[in-house]
Amino acid sequence: MKANEYRTHNCNELRLADLGKEVRLAGWVQKIRNLGKMTFIDLRDEFGITQIIISDDEKLQEQLADIKTECSISVTGEVAERSNKNTEIDTGDIEIIAKEIRILGKCRAVLPFEINQKDAQDVREDLRLEYRFLDLRNDKIHKNILLRSRIMKTMRDEMDRLGFTEIQTPILANSSPEGARDFLVPSRLHPGEFYALPQAPQQFKQLLMISGFNKYYQIAPCFRDEDPRADRSPGEFYQLDFEMSYATQEDVFEVGEEVIPNVFKKNSDWKITEAPFVRIPYKEAMEKYGSDKPDLRNPLIIVDVTKVFENTEFNAFKGKTIKAIVTHNMQEKPRKFFDQMSEYAVSELDAKGLAWTKVDENGELAGGIAKFITPENKKALEEIGEITKGDAIFFIADEFEKAQKIAGGVRIELGKRLDLIEKNIYKFCWIVDFPMYELSDEGTIDFNHNPFSMPQGGMDSLENKDPLDIYAYQYDLVCNGYEIASGAVRNHDQEIMIKAFEIAGYTEEDVKGKFGALYNAFSYGTPPHAGAAPGVDRIVMLLAQEDNIRQVIAFPKNKKARDVLMRAPSKVSPEQLKDVHIKLDLDEE
Repeated sequence: MKANEYRTHNCNELRLADLGKEVRLAGWVQKIRNLGKMTFIDLRDEFGITQIIISDDEKLQEQLADIKTECSISVTGEVAERSNKNTEIDTGDIEIIAKEIRILGKCRAVLPFEINQKDAQDVREDLRLEYRFLDLRNDKIHKNILLRSRIMKTMRDEMDRLGFTEIQTPILANSSPEGARDFLVPSRLHPGEFYALPQAPQQFKQLLMISGFNKYYQIAPCFRDEDPRADRSPGEFYQLDFEMSYATQEDVFEVGEEVIPNVFKKNSDWKITEAPFVRIPYKEAMEKYGSDKPDLRNPLIIVDVTKVFENTEFNAFKGKTIKAIVTHNMQEKPRKFFDQMSEYAVSELDAKGLAWTKVDENGELAGGIAKFITPENKKALEEIGEITKGDAIFFIADEFEKAQKIAGGVRIELGKRLDLIEKNIYKFCWIVDFPMYELSDEGTIDFNHNPFSMPQGGMDSLENKDPLDIYAYQYDLVCNGYEIASGAVRNHDQEIMIKAFEIAGYTEEDVKGKFGALYNAFSYGTPPHAGAAPGVDRIVMLLAQEDNIRQVIAFPKNKKARDVLMRAPSKVSPEQLKDVHIKLDLDEE
């Protein structure tokens, strides 16, 4: 560190080898302990903590009256050996005998919360976000932001090493239907017209491929007006966006399986699954895990047993899709465990109930719904999978899609409550073969994933298959139950593009209007291209071992998508609205 008038060393730098040196440190007062004739201060900066000793010197004692926790001070003194060593900090063998103290920044207000309490999340989140500049002083949160910086550097290093070119794309773009609501920006110079903040650099990166660039990347800000959740930052997020010309799905997987493991290896000591990652078709993932982002650390598998009970007299199963999950070593679990699981399924997963039974020491079914399971049912269950004494079987019965979803939630919760989740490992997989289309809530055909994806089978599939049977060259990278990247082989053919959108209810004129640049560019020798976009925020969240994405973002929005620190969104003046030719039409409260 370069010495200046505030410090010669940082607060984690000095050791026994520095005994007798006169040094100067600067930082925040983390703790003050007054022992009468001697006062101890724990001085903290970004790097660590050093103990300061203040004697009964009259001048120094006078200064102490103005020093409170979280004051910013500079201390000049001599390095001495501590009589009582502190093994919990790196500088625990030494202390600084203060000769001079400068108060650089007073803490004049009462702290809204304790800065470095062990669990910052015990403080109401909105209060922490309102005082985020203090919250970021918390050692754990501070380290998360530093980790984020290192991760982004690793990403850039890896992409540069693989020959990708970093290119920035516009923030003010056009509105387009890409899966979420746009944030709109009114134009002052063009009355009645609006920019949109990009949901992703999708069209621009495709245009870059058409422009002759071989490999593009950027750490791109993306903006989507969607509801917040624990693993998704509302409003804005960052992704490592990359695209390649003359590339196939396999080429994208090769890049992902090189870059992402290196990012994790360089920023964690946990084990990771080695490449190539397992590839799971979307349909199989939904059947076996009840989710398209399965946590492979959880060994539980969902089995469809609808046919086993097709002639059942059990009313709860009649005419329903029935999913089963077998768990082992359940003989000691009390009835309370099963009741609590049922309560969870009903209250948290919107299930009608959670049926169950156990296999007793004689191999017979007992408890729960055992009386409704016939010997034929039991035999059929045993043919589907081995069921032994001590096992329990949980059943979910509902409409097909809902049964899958509920079973997925039950699988996750059982994994947690039974402590089945493999620890200290990151397990990756690719989810492939996504459906190109899905039915909307209104019963119309809509894009399932990304409208710019190439359908498997090309034009032939679009013209001759049921839209709901068409798969796309779309893929997600999943780690420990989180989608951390999404991508596709892009549609690069104008005719296929028109037909794909036509099936989803768009005319050629709609395509020209919404995606005019791509439509036009596709007439000028478009190369096949493909790419993906790993999510920076989620990757940092995983590597920081956090379960709340706001813990790894410097200035996040709260659960209601509000910035409580900067008071955004906020009202603007009539003059500002007039400048952009906007009048508000709000319902009276």
